[in-house]
Amino acid sequence: MITHIDKQGNPTMVDVSEKKVTLRTAMARSIVVLPTEVLTQITEGELQTKKGPVFNTAIIAGIMAAKKTGDLIPLCHPLGLDNCNISIHINQEQEVVIDCTASLSAKTGVEMEALVGASIAALTIYDMCKAMSHDIVIKETKLISKTGGKNDFNRA
Repeated sequence: MITHIDKQGNPTMVDVSEKKVTLRTAMARSIVVLPTEVLTQITEGELQTKKGPVFNTAIIAGIMAAKKTGDLIPLCHPLGLDNCNISIHINQEQEVVIDCTASLSAKTGVEMEALVGASIAALTIYDMCKAMSHDIVIKETKLISKTGGKNDFNRA
């Protein structure tokens, strides 16, 4: 069932007026592959460039974007997040892993906010590192988990 199409086939916002307010959480992950010449410049968990600290800037950009999801995605409900947290680390494959967790008490979920936050953090890393190399790949962005709605989800 496609939820954003009405009976006449027109785009529509999902009506959540009859839903109950519950605590909703979602975590999304983006993975960025940096070339070796960029990775070797990471010291003490941060990458410094002429534009400033890359990972800290990406965290701020991701949080700001998550808060603006309703403005960016046409049929998303505008939500006032209770919390948004972004963490960035390097995994065993030497990839940059961005996890964005969003939560609020509402009638609709925060999957899109978590996905937007992780995506914009990844794009910010690309933007801040592109002067060092254009061989940067945003490998994937995916929902890891969500709770509090009709159906919980856990990619585990």
